[in-house]
Amino acid sequence: MATVVESKIRVPHFVRGRVVWGEEREYQSRDFGVPFVTPALTMNELFPPRSEPGPAFDMPVSDIIDFIVEASSRLELSMNPYLQESLEMTLKVSPLPRRVVENTFSRPWFVNREALFYRLEKTFGNLALLDGWVENNDPFGSTSRIRAFPPRLVHMLAGNSPTACLMSIIDGALVKGINLYKMPSSDPFTTVAVLRTMSDIDPDHPVVRSISAVYWRGGDASVENVLYRSQYFDKLVAWGGGEAITNAAKYVGPGFQLISFDPKVSMAVIGQEAFASEEVLAEVVDLAAEDATLFNQDACVAPRQIFVEGSVEQADRFCELLCAALGVDRAFASAVGPLPPAEICDAVDGMRWLEPDYRVFGEFDGRGLVVRSPEPVDFHPTNKTVNVIPVEAMIDAVRFATVATQTVGVFPTHRKMELRDRLAGMGVQRVIRLGNALRGTIGGPSDGMYPLHRMVNWVTDDYA
Repeated sequence: MATVVESKIRVPHFVRGRVVWGEEREYQSRDFGVPFVTPALTMNELFPPRSEPGPAFDMPVSDIIDFIVEASSRLELSMNPYLQESLEMTLKVSPLPRRVVENTFSRPWFVNREALFYRLEKTFGNLALLDGWVENNDPFGSTSRIRAFPPRLVHMLAGNSPTACLMSIIDGALVKGINLYKMPSSDPFTTVAVLRTMSDIDPDHPVVRSISAVYWRGGDASVENVLYRSQYFDKLVAWGGGEAITNAAKYVGPGFQLISFDPKVSMAVIGQEAFASEEVLAEVVDLAAEDATLFNQDACVAPRQIFVEGSVEQADRFCELLCAALGVDRAFASAVGPLPPAEICDAVDGMRWLEPDYRVFGEFDGRGLVVRSPEPVDFHPTNKTVNVIPVEAMIDAVRFATVATQTVGVFPTHRKMELRDRLAGMGVQRVIRLGNALRGTIGGPSDGMYPLHRMVNWVTDDYA
């Protein structure tokens, strides 16, 4: 487990089934600059050479799913010492309070055989493509055999949720890949906790021997110039902010592809029906606050702008109620979160002089801030800051969506049909019922793609 030595957190690496300790490198966490130390990287130990098949390349996918399900059954916070230790270490570097982090760790694991098989079937159609060569006969009488061949992947893990690593580990295992995970500085603990749980089941399991998880500072050319090459890996699976993705993109070249989960923002659109009664309005406000405060608005699915169909007076009533609702303790949000950054405070202070065109609700106290404006503000709302824009018709909100807009929450649900094609045309990737930002449907696309379909190498044995 991670330990604290002389006020510095000692973080282990996981290398193909082995836990590796060391204090050769020192770094700082993303949010609070907490120091932690790690072992030095020994590059050629992190993955087998291309001349060797990956340990899981020929393992039946059904056996891999059995192993994932067994490991998932042991990822219960109250029973798992690795996760318990990871929780304590995460609290030292995370702005989220214990209650929210515990809820994150204690979320029901929706990892079961039925769900995993369903996802693979929706992605690949024929699971035999993952286990071997499948015959393909075209209309002209030509024959080939096709395989979704296991890839060699580097993963830049997401850092805005302590358990985001689990799905990345599952993804890499399902495609039978050789996987190197770069842990985030905001949580260099949970990934190894999950992998140690897997290793306790069987340290020689092909999935375990296919995985390494290590830390280096993002953008460190001395590491990335070596690892981000087609000589070693096929693809870079990258989660991160704009600077991180831009840095990753510069390594793309022949034989080395980028699968990018780009930095995204989300928004909501609320119809006139919300004002049918005070009871309905209160319900809608609570749904909007539930979405907007996810991980204190650090989640990409949390809306930053909310477009309200109605008059300015109606929008102000919505803002008043929303501001109060932002300051409520929720499963994945705290009543008082991190204070808004200085650039938001400066911009909002200037808007207080622009009433009635602009109106500000709330204070810079971490409980929630709402800014009503005629058009979206020119700063990035964060730390439970929401920008509300009144519109004459819901369709008017569409023009503010871009390719950077991931999720759009809509109320009432039946009016999504008015918007979804237009939103998709603007580049939006997901339209949901308001209040469902954290929920999703298994087997659907993510960020405009089927990630597992992108991860594998599609190879043809052509008999034409």
